[in-house]
Amino acid sequence: MRDLRKRCEWDAAQTHESLRPYLIEEAHEVDDAIRLGDDGQLKEELGDLLFQVLFHSVVAEERGAFTIDDVAGTFIAKMKARHPHLYGDGVREPWEAQKAKKRERIADGLPSGLPSLHRAFRLQERAAGVGFDWPDVAGPLEKVEEELGEVRAELAAMPERPEHGPLYDNAHGLLEAEMGDLLFAVVNVCRKAGVHPALALDRANAKFTRRFEKIEEKAKARGVDVRTAGLETLDGLWDEAKAEGL
Repeated sequence: MRDLRKRCEWDAAQTHESLRPYLIEEAHEVDDAIRLGDDGQLKEELGDLLFQVLFHSVVAEERGAFTIDDVAGTFIAKMKARHPHLYGDGVREPWEAQKAKKRERIADGLPSGLPSLHRAFRLQERAAGVGFDWPDVAGPLEKVEEELGEVRAELAAMPERPEHGPLYDNAHGLLEAEMGDLLFAVVNVCRKAGVHPALALDRANAKFTRRFEKIEEKAKARGVDVRTAGLETLDGLWDEAKAEGL
């Protein structure tokens, strides 16, 4: 990496800011490789991600900020601190409880660009780390039922959609707030059940895509236009795709 910075014009021109999009892209490509279960692709994408870590480290080294050894050192120190019962004579303590001692507010340190679903999960983890949590999944499930009832009430109270204006905008804002509460509650059910909501939604998205693509295939083979077929026809094709195990 140091050699590339000296002899490649493109590499030499990069900064921390210019590299930001590539770091995010490479992380997503690693995630795709894991999702696909492709070890060859995973190996390659991890190399690309490592390249980004090295790139930023060398840029920082040139600025006199820190080196790759410093980066590795912070990782080692953090891992030892996270596991005092393994690297010392400390007592095992949940990581969120450890981190809670170092922050003043629940959102401190969470990246601003974190996807909303993952952010909700992390906020709930942090709250649980200081004892603000249900003992089991029953509480979150009851909360989902409560929030679903509030969503139904807001939908029933909504004015006709064409009537835009202050009344509709206010009603829409209330509905959006209740929908948000419902989603947050569902995330909590996932967390208490030991399921990450983002991974669960990824699976649901993939399953829906497979089934709907099968609907499109069947419709095309039968000369049916999916845009005008209607719900009853499409629902029948959906049931066929589902019966095929998709």
